[in-house]
Amino acid sequence: MATLEVTSRTPEEKPEQLRAQGLIPAVFYGKKEESTSISVSQKDFTKLWKEAGESTVITLKIDGKEDIEVLIHDVQLDPLTDSPIHVDFYAFERGVALEMEVALEYVGVAPAVKSLGGSLVKVMHELPIKALPKDLPHSIEVDISGLVDFDTNLTAGDIKLPEGVELDIDSDAVVATADAPHEAEPDEESGDIDMSAVEVEKKGKEESEEGEAGEE
Repeated sequence: MATLEVTSRTPEEKPEQLRAQGLIPAVFYGKKEESTSISVSQKDFTKLWKEAGESTVITLKIDGKEDIEVLIHDVQLDPLTDSPIHVDFYAFERGVALEMEVALEYVGVAPAVKSLGGSLVKVMHELPIKALPKDLPHSIEVDISGLVDFDTNLTAGDIKLPEGVELDIDSDAVVATADAPHEAEPDEESGDIDMSAVEVEKKGKEESEEGEAGEE
């Protein structure tokens, strides 16, 4: 389980001042936890966020003493740099299943793509699931080898889920499919060049120029 050192934050500590010190203003809250303001190292949080994602249980060590298990609930990013500038952590109840959307990782080779020249269409990038916090996966693999032709779909029910994880979506929901290759349509404006017409036009122009020279 990942651990993140955080510090209690007072109202007097302004977000701009914290960010100038390499810290991110943050809060944690839950059904049984009041909203509490904290700050966390931007470097430490960014590294953990990239490695753990939003479905991994994190232990917040507050002021080096109190430990609270949380999930990353929301991350606000700077519109110019994409760096985290505020974080919400959710303190969940132990023993209570959570409803989450977990990232899908597509693996394998689809015959409809490799052999038939089709294109893989990823209908879903995240899968809604239910699981206890301890069973939450970082990501879920989707094996696309079952896409053998353009009439086949992979559904949520086709995905092999880790132990302790349940679907929170209809099992018939389409997760991925393959599109047949599209033939290029001729450009009506440009069309194919009629070389015989070009030669006739060129010849007619030359004869006209010769006639004009003879009149002169």
